[in-house]
Amino acid sequence: MTSPQPVRPARRGELRVLLGAAPGVGKTYAMLNEGRRRRSRGADVVVALLETHGREQTIAQIGDLDVVPRRTIEHQGASFTEMDLDAVLERAPMVALVDELAHHNVPGSRNERRCEDIAELLDAGIDVITTVNIQHLESLNDVVTSITGVKQRETVPDAVVRAADQIELVDMTPEALRRRLAHGNVYAAHKVDAALNNYFRPGNLAALRELALLWVADHVDAGLADYRRTHVIGGAWPTRERVVVALSGGPEGSVLLRRGAQIAGRGVGGELHATYVARTDGLVARDARNLAELQHLTADLSGQFHTVTGDDPAEAVLEYAHTVNATQIVAGSSRRTWWQRLLGSSVSERIIAGSGDIDVHVVTHPWVRDGRHRAARPLSRPRRLLGLVLAVVLPAVTVPVIVLIGGTDTEGALMVFLALTVAVALVGGIVPAVVAAVVGSLLVNWFFTPPLYTFTVADPRNLGFLALYLVVGVAVAGVVDQAARRSRQAAASRAEADTLFLLVAGSGRGGGSLDEILETIRRTFRLDGVEFRLRDAETAPWRVERAVGEIGGEPATKLEVGDREGFALYGKGLRPSDQRVLMAFGVEVLQRRERAQLAEVAAAADDLAARDALHTALLAAVSHDLRTPLAAIKAGSSSLLSTDVNLLESDRRVLAELIDTNADRLAHLIGNLLDMTRIQTGTFNVRHDDVLLDEALQPVLATAPVGRVSVEHADDLPMLHTDPGLAERVLANLVDNAMRHQPSGQPVRVMADVVEDRVEVRVVDTGPGVAPSRKEEMFRPFQRLGDAPQGAGLGLGLAVVAGLVAAIGATLAAEDTPGGGLTMVVTFPMGRPR
Repeated sequence: MTSPQPVRPARRGELRVLLGAAPGVGKTYAMLNEGRRRRSRGADVVVALLETHGREQTIAQIGDLDVVPRRTIEHQGASFTEMDLDAVLERAPMVALVDELAHHNVPGSRNERRCEDIAELLDAGIDVITTVNIQHLESLNDVVTSITGVKQRETVPDAVVRAADQIELVDMTPEALRRRLAHGNVYAAHKVDAALNNYFRPGNLAALRELALLWVADHVDAGLADYRRTHVIGGAWPTRERVVVALSGGPEGSVLLRRGAQIAGRGVGGELHATYVARTDGLVARDARNLAELQHLTADLSGQFHTVTGDDPAEAVLEYAHTVNATQIVAGSSRRTWWQRLLGSSVSERIIAGSGDIDVHVVTHPWVRDGRHRAARPLSRPRRLLGLVLAVVLPAVTVPVIVLIGGTDTEGALMVFLALTVAVALVGGIVPAVVAAVVGSLLVNWFFTPPLYTFTVADPRNLGFLALYLVVGVAVAGVVDQAARRSRQAAASRAEADTLFLLVAGSGRGGGSLDEILETIRRTFRLDGVEFRLRDAETAPWRVERAVGEIGGEPATKLEVGDREGFALYGKGLRPSDQRVLMAFGVEVLQRRERAQLAEVAAAADDLAARDALHTALLAAVSHDLRTPLAAIKAGSSSLLSTDVNLLESDRRVLAELIDTNADRLAHLIGNLLDMTRIQTGTFNVRHDDVLLDEALQPVLATAPVGRVSVEHADDLPMLHTDPGLAERVLANLVDNAMRHQPSGQPVRVMADVVEDRVEVRVVDTGPGVAPSRKEEMFRPFQRLGDAPQGAGLGLGLAVVAGLVAAIGATLAAEDTPGGGLTMVVTFPMGRPR
């Protein structure tokens, strides 16, 4: 008989997330209210998991809702309660209320996270209403930490929250939340002052509220974009101002960007998008420095800079504007001359024609009357002169040649002169080719068109042939000239790209140092010398920062890359195309320098933040964890010195042992604090010598209880090449940590062996072990990972070990002990044989 198959739910449950900016805004209160409302309408609602935090108003909101009892879990000798997932699934309600979505379950639970429990409820067809604070979203964890100074250890992936069917913001002003806190509606009375002066400061709450509002707004915006794509809605929906600024790469870009920023800033949540259209043929050169300045200006205006490709700039801008649901487009007035406008409409005019319901602003600027920048002539002057000479000489020479070979018909002569016109176009360009076409038509008319030797044409067909030849000749000459120009421009662009690639690749191979970059520039452009110059202000004199090669006399070329940076080139001068390449590369150099400076500032800030965090944790540890041994010592000494009570000798001995034990413990804690401070400040004096493992372990074995530590290694184990004193402290901390977790009656094993050219020492315990996800965390200062009660230590032991190991050139790793437990592996450099 086959077992019945589980019944699959007809649908997946719906997830509703109540999102708050901070604790106490009323998420749980709102969740219970929603549960009671649904119950009043006949829905089967249960409280699957509720965290009241002792708040009476929250407890009162439970009302007549059914509450599923929690499940008790034992972990490391302590009892914890979690949601009874199996009981909720068996109860199979229509709606389950589950508090604190970002919670991590106690080890031993079926799932690691509460969001995984909720996923099982949803798969079972149960609707779930849950709560979460903005600081628990994974993507915002670092941002919240920088604002509040408190790092949230329980986070939930953004994707889990974004996948919810409904996300509702539970909002409250900072002032109202602080009043709730002051009235004791959030925390107990003894915690209110500390909370108001720390996490719940008005600035913190305002920043967290803004994060929550923006996150929900972005989520709504993404949902709207999905809806528009699903329903193929192409028109603009002006839910917020999105201004697209069309940039040509010209000098007017800064004017357009500032005008676009003004328009975007008139509404709440306005967005600025700067769009530069790069031609797909790559033949329209733009100033790389100007583009870089436009990128920086866009960032300063809190906008986004985008580069799109396309043959038609107007079409590319419109396509991008529709993609981002733009409400307005800002374009510059055309710089085309009047005769260019006769040949076709401008980019701004084509944008207006195709904009539809998107508003277009055409902004005037000082460069309107300058016309377009004229492209440099790709043909040299000697070639153009040679083309003019050939345009006259070749037709004159061709006439007797045609007569000698007997070709006197008009059609044949026209074909020969058409070929000559193409040849002249290839040599001298469009102007010589037009001259050749006109001269050729006159010669054919004079020598080969009846009546001969006159410009009179007897046959109307010949007149048509001559006119057609002149038109075709001029048109072909124009096409050939344009193709030749394009070909030469493409070759020049390819050469510039290759040169730029060589410059970047060369500097990359050289490690990116400024001297290597300058040497690469010198070799690439065959210069005698190159200087990189700086100045403190735009009007200040230049000073030489770096120089390579032979420097003497006046530089052949001076090139300013930025307002305060530039190159001075010695030897031959650079062509404009080479200067453009060097300018592009100079922009890259400046960006590298800027990134390096920002990295230094960030590193200094991170170091300062780490030191501040250490000092804060150190003060907290001193105020809490040193109090216990000091209190024990004070109590013992006061009892011994008291004259009110007659103590037996055995009692005095117990008190003396209490004082001695706690004094040793205090000395150990202070020693760890001093070591941690020296590690953070880098003031350790490390010396390297050879030491026997047994000698390094001697202090540990002398103080450990008999039978608590066993040492196993070969008799011929080589010596350790390390700092003997620091190695003793490393091993002492590791063994002490292992003994605190090792079950009574079982020794901590210290095993050593040679692995390649190093000595590997393993400290093995069979205690509860550490979860893989928390092995890195246990090496941070002030971490106990739940394995020690408050006052049992500062949580510095393994952090000190990690710092000492790095100082003496050893390595440290944590592994799972087979069968359960933790094995700490220290690998020392190998010294001389035993």
